Amino acid sequence: MNVYGITNCDTVKEARQWLAQRGVSHRFVDFKKTPPTREKLAAWCAAAGWQTLLNRRGTTWKKLEPEAQARVVDERSAIQLMVANPTAIRRPVVESEEGILVGFDRGEWERTFPG
Repeated sequence: MNVYGITNCDTVKEARQWLAQRGVSHRFVDFKKTPPTREKLAAWCAAAGWQTLLNRRGTTWKKLEPEAQARVVDERSAIQLMVANPTAIRRPVVESEEGILVGFDRGEWERTFPG
């Protein structure tokens, strides 16, 4: 299982701690050191939807000029933005045999990774 995010993100820290407490082994991939490729982002969008994957609540999105935000209207433009700004991706993104999870929702994670 791969967990993607950034090390200083509180949500990623909480998710990784949750996995560790349950003994769920995973490989952590830091967006800042290894940004996801356009192809990886396209696969995540196909699985979860670009609206779910793009973090419009985060600092990266809020710091964008309104014109840049307005240009994000579809999957192609969202991927373009996330390639240029990986921290605009909602975190964490988990790839596992069960599929893709985006964000940390305890209930969803408990259903996906039952102890």
